[in-house]
Amino acid sequence: MPEAYVVDAVRTPVGRRGGSLAGVHSADLGAHAIRALVERTGIDPGAVDDVVFGCCDTIGSQAGDVARTAWLVAGLPDHVPGVTVDRQCGSSQQAVHFAAQGVMSGTADLVVAGGVQNMSAIPISSAMVVGQQFGFSTPFAESPGWVARYGDQEVSQFRSARMIAEKWGLSRAALEEFALESHRRALAAIDAGRFSREISPVGEFSVDEGPRRDTTPEKMAGLKPLEEGSPITAAVASQISDGAGALLIASEKAVREHGLTPRARVRHISVYGADPVWMLTAPIPATQRAFEKTGMSVADIDLFECNEAFAPVVLAWMRELGVPHEKVNVNGGGIALGHPIGATGARLMTTLVHELERSRGRYGLQVMCEGGGQANVTVLERL
Repeated sequence: MPEAYVVDAVRTPVGRRGGSLAGVHSADLGAHAIRALVERTGIDPGAVDDVVFGCCDTIGSQAGDVARTAWLVAGLPDHVPGVTVDRQCGSSQQAVHFAAQGVMSGTADLVVAGGVQNMSAIPISSAMVVGQQFGFSTPFAESPGWVARYGDQEVSQFRSARMIAEKWGLSRAALEEFALESHRRALAAIDAGRFSREISPVGEFSVDEGPRRDTTPEKMAGLKPLEEGSPITAAVASQISDGAGALLIASEKAVREHGLTPRARVRHISVYGADPVWMLTAPIPATQRAFEKTGMSVADIDLFECNEAFAPVVLAWMRELGVPHEKVNVNGGGIALGHPIGATGARLMTTLVHELERSRGRYGLQVMCEGGGQANVTVLERL
């Protein structure tokens, strides 16, 4: 099978809700990452076969196929198409998968993949809430088929996070300790300049806004839970954020013809589903299946990026798979750095590519929980 290569990966700094990127139109935010990628790689943009971008809540500034709009806003050739992907939190990781599949199938040679999300401008779940005016309380409740299969029980990420914490016996103190470590790692990475190569500043904005230097165990312990009796608080959940990222995926032919130097090989791509009510547990069976398909194990992977949607998601995943914390989210995760949902997959993969190079690791695995009880898994091999 033909190989798919990651030539380069770049992202914006992640802005916190109401922060430095809040006023940037989503298409311009995506365009910034695309433009930076084109400039860094020196590719002829007219040679790009497609632009695949992840984005959720595609209304307002994110409607009308924002992948295509972002490419055009970047001032790039009209003849290059674009398509927007929604696999919820895994949207831009799936965008990379679709790009790699296009290259591996021989139907594409150069694909720009990534994602964008401005959660300040378009609040999370806006596309679900807007449906209420048309008589749909949720995407599920009015479906006889859904009710027949799953009943009328609540389907929410907050309930799932709570159920995971309870099933795996994860105390609030353990969740907060994990969250605090995410901030510590992110701040250490920022202070060491580890993100500087992967970030393309937006104007004067060049440093991720999420990590908090004033976070303490005492402050975390003082927060009210999201639900009565739940160990889940804002401190152990990912931050609402704004950002974009883009990667150039190329075939061996494109690498040769365009004189490109790939940074990583796409070693494995897969996606797997689990119970949609539990929702956030899918990374466990998805990673197990990826190991079965590749013949790899935890010992073979040098770095893991497991999205910190909520602390219990990663803690349960580590426990079930026996993944040591020192290999996971070594520069912090979504609890500290933020989770611009449609862009997070690209953000994680950009960081993974750069950190594999910095640490001289060979293999990196990325996985994330997604709405509907799904999880994408990507294994990259540093070149």
